[in-house]
Amino acid sequence: MNKAITDGIVFMPPAFANGLNVWSSGDGTPGSPTYDGSGTGAFVPADADFGGCLEILKVEAPQRLRYMGQTPLLPGCYLQIKARVKAISGPLPEVRIAGWAGGAGDAQVVGVVEQGPATQLSGYGTVHEITAIVGTGLRPGVDMPWGVEALYGHFGLDVDGANGAVIRVDDIEITDVTGVFLRNLISLVDVRDFGAVGDGVTDDSTAFEAADQAANGRRVFVPYGTYFLAENTSMTSEMDFEGTVTMPHDKMLLLTKNFDLPTYINAFGDEMLAFKKAFQALLNNSDHESLDMGGRKVSVSEPIDMAAAAPNRQSGFSTRRVIRNGQFDVKSSPAWDTETFTSVATYNPSDPTRLTNVANVANIPVGALVQGSGVGREIYVLSKNEGAGEITLNAPIYDASGTQTFTFQSFKYLLDFSGFSTLRKFGMEEIEFQCNGRSSGIRLAPSGSTFAISNCFISRPKDRGITSIGTGCQGMLIDNCQFLSTEESFNVSDRKSIALNTTANDVKLRHNRAVRFLHFAVLGGTNNMILGNHFFQGDSIPQGVRSAGLIMIGTYNSSTISENYVDNCFVEWTNERDADPVYTAGFSFSSMAITDNIFYSSEVAPWFSCLVIRPHGAGHFLNGVVVTGNKFRSTSGNIDRAERVDTTFADLNQLAHRDVTFENNTFHGVTTKVANPLRVRHTQSSASSVWAVQTAGGLPFNGFARSCDAVSVLGPLKTVFGSTTFGTPYAELEKGAEKDAINLRWPESVSGEVSAIIRMER
Repeated sequence: MNKAITDGIVFMPPAFANGLNVWSSGDGTPGSPTYDGSGTGAFVPADADFGGCLEILKVEAPQRLRYMGQTPLLPGCYLQIKARVKAISGPLPEVRIAGWAGGAGDAQVVGVVEQGPATQLSGYGTVHEITAIVGTGLRPGVDMPWGVEALYGHFGLDVDGANGAVIRVDDIEITDVTGVFLRNLISLVDVRDFGAVGDGVTDDSTAFEAADQAANGRRVFVPYGTYFLAENTSMTSEMDFEGTVTMPHDKMLLLTKNFDLPTYINAFGDEMLAFKKAFQALLNNSDHESLDMGGRKVSVSEPIDMAAAAPNRQSGFSTRRVIRNGQFDVKSSPAWDTETFTSVATYNPSDPTRLTNVANVANIPVGALVQGSGVGREIYVLSKNEGAGEITLNAPIYDASGTQTFTFQSFKYLLDFSGFSTLRKFGMEEIEFQCNGRSSGIRLAPSGSTFAISNCFISRPKDRGITSIGTGCQGMLIDNCQFLSTEESFNVSDRKSIALNTTANDVKLRHNRAVRFLHFAVLGGTNNMILGNHFFQGDSIPQGVRSAGLIMIGTYNSSTISENYVDNCFVEWTNERDADPVYTAGFSFSSMAITDNIFYSSEVAPWFSCLVIRPHGAGHFLNGVVVTGNKFRSTSGNIDRAERVDTTFADLNQLAHRDVTFENNTFHGVTTKVANPLRVRHTQSSASSVWAVQTAGGLPFNGFARSCDAVSVLGPLKTVFGSTTFGTPYAELEKGAEKDAINLRWPESVSGEVSAIIRMER
């Protein structure tokens, strides 16, 4: 780059031979005295070293020489002023390049350096070359950095020392040396050319934006230094950082041309800070819907408060945004330590999501896990009112009426979104969360919808993979993710970590894989779709206990569990979030479809079951439940049955079931195979008028024989005399000690074989 060549700008002043009336002995401004006829300066037409030159008698301190023409000074353009001088007689002086900085309105720009380095003349007749470089930017090698306010200069010499010295000066040269400061073959605009200082104190935000505006398609270069940006700074050009920036927490750096995490890391020099500032920009930049981490690994030493990173968005954000393609690596730090608090509080089932009279409520963090007698799984502090001494829970408690001591555990999360009031349409794609057994993974906002996580790894979370403390999980989508437990080597009874929980409705879990957590998912809402997942939770203990892989909470559930591989764990359906769990009205345990799944277990106790219903109050029943097309298999020991009722708190009301379909399933290594409707073949060897047809526990969940849809006679019916008869029986229901048998009553005593279709509901 050379403006004299590219733009035809004339920097070179005229030779002294053209007249001394444009050479000032003052500051060079209009009206200042000239050397023409001054008696202190004369043109010497012939000199052995210089040819034509100016001879000056020093009579002032300093003795000045300035070209009165305005030499332009452009941003990004650097000028070298050069003069050859020699002493003729008198005291030997110091000589330096000097100038006068002119700004808008021809006013002098104050506060800038207007002199170059001094050179002491060493002897008479010895030629010395005096040089200095002037420009807008504070760069190494620039002797007079004038900033962007200076528009032109009057350049020449200053002669210092005792008066009486006589020197001769060859014609002064001013040349464009910008190329000295530019990298070969790269089109760059340097922020220093527009006034950036890079001392970490001076506000360089205006200089950055001025450089960006001037770039016009070129890259903006930030050289070594620390650049303080006191204001929001938006850059539309591609950036090249060698130096770093620093800025207030609430100010934003918007890099719209190369908006990616590697650029922010280069800009801020710290991975965690860079991620926070990039996330801040993501929520405030309409030009980009996603932040590309560029495959970078970010080392994290403390929880990242995502809402604090974008303080102007904490009240809520509802525009689609995605973070993708990177890795977080949790480093050892006491900042990850779980905090545990205990407090006495009162619970009233008539106000099912509130604790009152909470002692030391100020100490209890929002988002803490609540534990206590009668408290279900995954109950969290949603909010608190310190003045009233109250805590709002994310869900009701099933049996904690009265006052007791509760425990509150505050887990620490790698990414914590709980500071947002609402967050909608936010996504994470192709990211690995390496929790390393030190932190939990992600905590969602208290409210929001359609949070999406796809193709991610949540590896070795200490306590939780994904936590919803409220309704921020509404419509959440988790697809093709891997949840890898830090407790993989633990026995089931020693595990405590959970891959994910939800509170709200319409969650989609699809094609995920979870390895040896205490539970894969605790789902507290309705209308969920759990499709194509593989979750396994076994250990090496023969006939060891197994924990629930999938916990469905809520009676009217309206969820689909289909095409999953349920490996050494089971599906549990419970109503533990009913503040009054006793059935009084409603649909009860209803509207659940469990279809086409693989249920596999090995080396488990005989009482293990793949499907478990756990009522927390009396009177509940099944209503509109479909279990079809599943493969139930146990190896290294049979299990008694594939399904059962956990009667720890209550049993099902076997007299109230409605619309239960449990058919077309396969059973291997299962002692009692069940179905509803159940087809039973009964052979009566000796003639009798009453045939007791047993189901042998073949109705699901130990159901009663409450209906007989059909009885088909297989072959001839024989009387006691051996003759064939054609009588028709009627059925008596709910017979036997377990009420799971029927009696067929015939008009006379007969023997033979029948096939009966028996149901557990009317």
